[in-house]
Amino acid sequence: MKRNKTLSLVFHTAFMLFLMAPLVIVIIVSFTDKGFISYPSDGLSLRWYRAALAEPRIMESFWLSLKLAGLASTIAVCLAVPAALALTRFRFPARDAISAFLMSPLMIPNVVLGVSFLRFFNIAGLSGSIFWLTMTHVIFIFPYSLRLVLASATGMDREVELAARSLGAGKRHTYGRIILPLILPGLAGGWLLSFIQSFDELTMTVFVATPGTTTLPVWMYNHIAQTIDPLITSVSAILIIATVIMMIIMDRLVGLDKVLIGKG
Repeated sequence: MKRNKTLSLVFHTAFMLFLMAPLVIVIIVSFTDKGFISYPSDGLSLRWYRAALAEPRIMESFWLSLKLAGLASTIAVCLAVPAALALTRFRFPARDAISAFLMSPLMIPNVVLGVSFLRFFNIAGLSGSIFWLTMTHVIFIFPYSLRLVLASATGMDREVELAARSLGAGKRHTYGRIILPLILPGLAGGWLLSFIQSFDELTMTVFVATPGTTTLPVWMYNHIAQTIDPLITSVSAILIIATVIMMIIMDRLVGLDKVLIGKG
């Protein structure tokens, strides 16, 4: 038994190192002092970090991606709450069909979604608007929010809600003080996962983005196609570190184990 535990620990450690190695290499390469991607490097430098922070197009696309992901994930979670409560509490005709329809963006390739949205926007004359770009992201990330909110709503103890109603609490008070706190891990996990998916989305966005609505992943893709300087590694390293910080904050606020499974 002890030997099996040791082998399991060694295997999982090696597996995690294998997964983390590319991220570590990207961070190391971002400190190169050369004008091209090189590993190992002769010296360490913050040259490309200064270049990234001084590049106005990077900062503009970063803030656009941040606003887009924040807004789209918030809208997706707000829509996921009533949808999840309706699917878990009521039995009605075509319930399974509606649930499958809401989850359908997960089964459609991103490139198909991108081409479809591009065609639709061209016909309707809606391209170039940040509003419609946000709506495309909401459609794309909504299933991620719904899955985690559904997990929390399914495991919610209805007796607590009924007890509050029997003690005289109104519908709004019960919803705000009982239901939302009970499904909070699902809300937090759904928002976080949706935010990451929206911020990192490239395949679909590259079809519907315009020069005025270029997100950071689209800018990085275009930059890689034109040059091979290490600027992209410094941007990637910043995003990796920012993601780790966000996960730590979420763990302190809600609990990462609850967020990942969407249950309290």
